[in-house]
Order: sequence, then structure tokens, then C-alpha cells
Amino acid sequence: MSGPVVAGTAAEARRPRVTEIEQHGIDTIPAAERTSRPFDLFRIQFGGANTFATVILGTFPVLLGLSLGQAVAATLVGVVVGALILMPMGLFGPRTGTNNAVSSGAHFGVRGRVLGSFLSLLTAIAFYSISVWVSGDAIVGAATRLFGTEDSDLFRGIIYAVLGALVIVVVVYGYQFMLLVNKVVVLANTVLMLLGIVAYASLFDFGYDPGPEAYALGSFWPTFILSALIVMGNPVSFGAFLGDWSRYIPAGTPTPKLLGATFLGQLATLVPFLFGVGTATLVAGEADYVVALIQASPLWYAVLLIVVAFLGGMSTGVTSLYGTGLDFSSVFPRLSRVQASLFIGALAFVFILVGRLAFDLLGSVNAFIGAIVICTTPWMIIMTIGYVVRRGYYSPEDVQVFNQGRTGGRYWFSEGVNWRGMAAWIPSAIAGLLFANYPPLIEGPFRNAVAGGIDVSLPVSLGLAAVIYLALLFAFPEPRHAFGPEGPRWVPVSDGEAAPVVDDPRASVHRAGRRPQEPVA
Repeated sequence: MSGPVVAGTAAEARRPRVTEIEQHGIDTIPAAERTSRPFDLFRIQFGGANTFATVILGTFPVLLGLSLGQAVAATLVGVVVGALILMPMGLFGPRTGTNNAVSSGAHFGVRGRVLGSFLSLLTAIAFYSISVWVSGDAIVGAATRLFGTEDSDLFRGIIYAVLGALVIVVVVYGYQFMLLVNKVVVLANTVLMLLGIVAYASLFDFGYDPGPEAYALGSFWPTFILSALIVMGNPVSFGAFLGDWSRYIPAGTPTPKLLGATFLGQLATLVPFLFGVGTATLVAGEADYVVALIQASPLWYAVLLIVVAFLGGMSTGVTSLYGTGLDFSSVFPRLSRVQASLFIGALAFVFILVGRLAFDLLGSVNAFIGAIVICTTPWMIIMTIGYVVRRGYYSPEDVQVFNQGRTGGRYWFSEGVNWRGMAAWIPSAIAGLLFANYPPLIEGPFRNAVAGGIDVSLPVSLGLAAVIYLALLFAFPEPRHAFGPEGPRWVPVSDGEAAPVVDDPRASVHRAGRRPQEPVA
């Protein structure tokens, strides 16, 4: 772990101003600059999810044919199970001082950690796109009702562009600005969504039940499980990003506080989720949920929905894009954090236009959420098991070796790749896809082979990753130097010395520029 932490008034004095552009990339955050608290980790998760993007996910159980009570139950299951899987992912940042993708180098190898970068890219594009899509549609719907504006692809494209650009501006400024946005969103959107109880009181039907014939997958359990998995995609999507924010928390922060901040942050997202469940029953059967909801709303609340949509789009888009821009700059060192954020933002905006105008929005969201759950969950399980057997010990210097254009260190393993982690993740993700059922784009060949058509992709991918990884740790023990001073927990180790850290002459000048500078005599 890193050294002593500077806390209190002195540390607070060094907190960067909101208007300062963040200078850190994926380098280790110095102890003196770790001025965040577990409450900030709670707030940024809740703020990032207290948005229309989460509301949309909350509508899926109803859109798939569940009754109100069944939809609420599926939502609770999805949020709680997802939060439990996510909880350990907030522990890595304080111990390594960097994001989770780079931290994963301790278990996948400093080069193999690029897998985490791919998963964060997948998640960022999905949720950035969802946030801009639905927030833009809400603003368009409100404008057509309030001002008689004509709805058109051009109008929607302009709104998407404005929202997307504003998100990128916040991302460029960095962590402190993002934290400010989430402070506002946590309070404002919670109040505005709770006002929905007043707005829709006369329309709400507590007995809403479309009947068994409405089940999207033909029967209750397959539809219920699919609904819960879609909801679970939201907390799981934070797995690759928690380190982006928790790296600003002091290394000595108690583990229970970090675990609690993550769990409670996800439980708080029941506010937007249940808003989505409840309001979906009001406009069931309509092709465009957002526009239909605005048309059904009292005029005063339709105006407030514009605020909810705008703030929500900003918050979700920022939390998604920030982490990926941060990590993309480490994979492609020619790009700074700001340049990488601009590149990913432009790529995602193209995806927004193509996905919204050329494909079915709900089908695209369903497929992306499925891919995130199936591919990210086994990666998170491997990371969690690795954390336990390593007793939470990590070397901040050694996880940065590859990023600095060097070789060797504790986590070099075989040419920078720990094949144990990779050999556990690859078959787990493939098996999950084979059993997955996220129609219409992801329909695995084995989706109806077991459990009467119930989607078992999550237990298959999760369980397989745990079993294979643990089996490999026992059959092919990791070297002693990969563990801390106290040694491993529950698993054997092998002998061997860590390869010395040396400069890689083949490294790009950009990676070489990140190497620690020798002190001047």
C-alpha cells in the first residue's frame, strides 16, 4: 500500500478548484491530493445514476410484461444483487491510487489489464449514449408540447449534440467539476422525481397487471429474470469506473466505509428505478416512453422533466465518459486525458446518431446491458478473489510499469500477462454469451437448453470464473513476490524473484515520458 496519508485542514487546502482542469491521467494520485471521502464515492454513484438513463432501465420490467408488483420485485433483486457484486470494486483505487483497469494489472498482468480498458470502453459508450438519447428525447418531447416545436431527426440531432458537447466540457475539467455536478444532481433530481408522486397521483394504478399473456418471454420466470438482469446492469456498469473516483480517497480509509459507500450508493438508485417502474405503467403500450410520459404529465411537471432530463444527461454522461477518457489515454499514450475524452466523446456521438436513427433504441440498450453484465461480472469476480487472496496488498509503483514504458516488477508475470486471470475470464464470458437471452440482438444457442428458458448466463459466467480462477491458483500458484509482506491468504505460492524493473527501449516516447524522474543530486 501507499505511505502515510496527509489529512485534515492541510489536505483540504490543496483540493483543486472546480475551474482547474485536472492534470492527472492514470498516474498514481499523491497522498496529499487524496482529499475525497467515502461520502463522495456514495454521492458520485448516486448522482451518476439518479438520471433518466436509470429511469429507462426501470421501465424495462413493465415493458417486458410484468405487473407493478412483479416489476418492483425484479428491480429490488437486480439492484441488491448488483450492488453486492459491485461492492469490492471500490477498494482498489485507495490502495493503488489509480483506476480499476490499471489496478487489474495485479491480477491480469500489467499488459493484460487492457481487458479492463475494453470493458470500461464498452460501458462508457453504452451509458453515455443512453443518457444523451433519453435526455435529448425528453427535451424534444417537452419542446413539442410546450412550444409546438416540430419533432424531427434534425431537431433531435441538434439536442443530442448540445447535450453531448456539454458533457465533454465537464469531462475535460475533470474530477472536481464532475463532483460538483453530482452534488447538484443528487439533491435536485431526487426532489424532482419525488414530486412525481404528486404529479401522477390521480393517474396511478397500484393494481396494474397486463396479465400472463403480456410476458415478453412467454412465461413469468424467464421474463422476471431477464428484467432483474437488465436492472442489474446498472450497478455492474460501475465496476470498471469506481477506481476513477475512489483513487482520490486516502489509502488508509477503513474497508467497511468503502464497502458501505458503494452498497448504499446503489440502493439509493432505487429512486430513479422505481420512478421508471411506476411511470412506465402510465404509458404502457406507447412506442416512445419519454415523449408519451411528457404528454401525460401535468404541464407544470412537464417543465420540471426538462430539468430532470438535462441534469441527468449531464451526470450519467460525465461519469461514464470521464473514466474511459482517463483509461484510453493509458492504452494509447499519444493521447492526453483531455484528447482521449474528446476522441471517445466523438465516437460515442456517432454511435448515438446511428443507434437512435437507424436501430431500435430499446433493443440496442438491451443488447449493450447484456454484454456489460456477461463480460464485466466475471472480471469483477476475478478481481475480488484476487483482492482476498492478496490480503488487499498492492504495489502502486508496480501496477504502473507498463504505462511508463518499462518492464518487470511484481506484476509482470509472463511478458506482462497473468494467464491465470485471462484463462478464467475468456471461457466464462464466452459461456455466458452462449446461455444469454437478451432479445433480439443477443440470443445464445443454449438459452433454452436448461431451466425452462430462464436466463442463466449470470450464474454460469460468474460461477465458472470463480471456479476456474481458484483452480488455477491452486494448480499453478502465483509467485511469492506478487503478494505482500504477510503472504497469501488460503492459496499456495511458488518460488521465484520478481523481474527487475527496467526501461523498455521499444516503448513510445509518450510512455517513456511518464517514467519517474530521478532525483537531482
